[in-house]
Amino acid sequence: MLNTEFKKKFDAEPNLVKKAAVKNDFLFFMKKMDSIENVAMIGALLKVRNLEDLQFIKKNENNPALLPVNTSILEKPAEYPGGMEMLKKEVAGLFYTGGVYTETKTVKANVIFMIEKDGSISNVQAEGDNFTFNRQAEIAIYSIPDKFSPAIAKGNMVRSRFRLPLTLTLQD
Repeated sequence: MLNTEFKKKFDAEPNLVKKAAVKNDFLFFMKKMDSIENVAMIGALLKVRNLEDLQFIKKNENNPALLPVNTSILEKPAEYPGGMEMLKKEVAGLFYTGGVYTETKTVKANVIFMIEKDGSISNVQAEGDNFTFNRQAEIAIYSIPDKFSPAIAKGNMVRSRFRLPLTLTLQD
């Protein structure tokens, strides 16, 4: 609807200078909408993380079997459909670089998360020097549409920890 209304205004304007101003207004408005959507996603992410942390604390007080399995005893680690390259492509496609504020050209983070027995992702935590890059990385991981195949230990599907290093290099 917004696109249609801006297009009507753009097409109706005979003056080229004013037409360019309408286009710039549209681009500025859409960037602000992206920013608002991003803030909402960060709010949702924080709520999900808080709920996960509370559930994890409550479950693990009474059931140590829910802790991640030591990776040295895994018969098969958790895997993303299509492998690591497909996972990296998915994350890159979901990553909102407009939400990253940095004065350096390259930012890095290690994203650590849990792969549950059903292949879903939980407890995503990005560790790096740039807060905004970390939050965008967490949002991208939570937004991955496909489930992992869970890790296997002693013939059973088990909860496991997964680490994904991410680097963003900004172009001038």
